Amino acid sequence: MCSVGDSFGVELEGGMEPRQYECNQCSKKFKGIGTNLRCPKCHSTDIKCIE
Repeated sequence: MCSVGDSFGVELEGGMEPRQYECNQCSKKFKGIGTNLRCPKCHSTDIKCIE
């Protein structure tokens, strides 16, 4: 599944909720779920959870 631009709603089983992250390289803030996350702007894996 891929989304470019606008966000979209997805119902997830097991109560998984997206968390807010910030990229340490370009400061882009984004929501994500899971492991192995990458910044959608610069594709860096150097991110931190800010929630």
